[in-house]
Amino acid sequence: MSDSPDAIREDIEKTRRDLGLDVDALADKVTPSKIVDRQVGRMKGAVTSVRERIMGAADDSGSALRDSGSSAVAGVSDAGRQAVAKAQGNPLAVGLMAFGAGLLIASLVPASEKEKSAASAVKDQAQPLLDEAAGAAREMGEHLKEPAQEAVAAVKDTAAEAASHVKEDATGAAGNVTDRARDAGQQVQGG
Repeated sequence: MSDSPDAIREDIEKTRRDLGLDVDALADKVTPSKIVDRQVGRMKGAVTSVRERIMGAADDSGSALRDSGSSAVAGVSDAGRQAVAKAQGNPLAVGLMAFGAGLLIASLVPASEKEKSAASAVKDQAQPLLDEAAGAAREMGEHLKEPAQEAVAAVKDTAAEAASHVKEDATGAAGNVTDRARDAGQQVQGG
């Protein structure tokens, strides 16, 4: 290593650049949104792989059709194992997968009679609250109507007054211009 100031400065700048790149890479690696993006990408890749296996198996014809069912089951099974292997040690990915699976299952299961009756009961109980809120909104609108009308009248009065002032000022200015023009005309004729 050289003791010249230029060489030292260059070495410091190189170290700063390298350190900056390392810090950026580390920040990218531990940012939650980036982690989620990476996991989502991995999950999409696994789903795409399974879909391609299933679709490829479904495209086969003849006796291969019977084999494609077992192949699809194997593909889904493999995808499950791949997902578990990819998510191992990453609780966020496991949570996202469980949430997605729950949403999928919930969308496939029809609402039960108990759920329907509970939703109806909640709706019936909420109806008086909705009516009360609508009444309060109407009452508030009526209370605000008078102040709003007063404000409109005040704005009209202010606008009329301002127009009157502008008209008076314009008339006065026109008179001044006329007087000055007359004086200037007389000076030109007299001078």
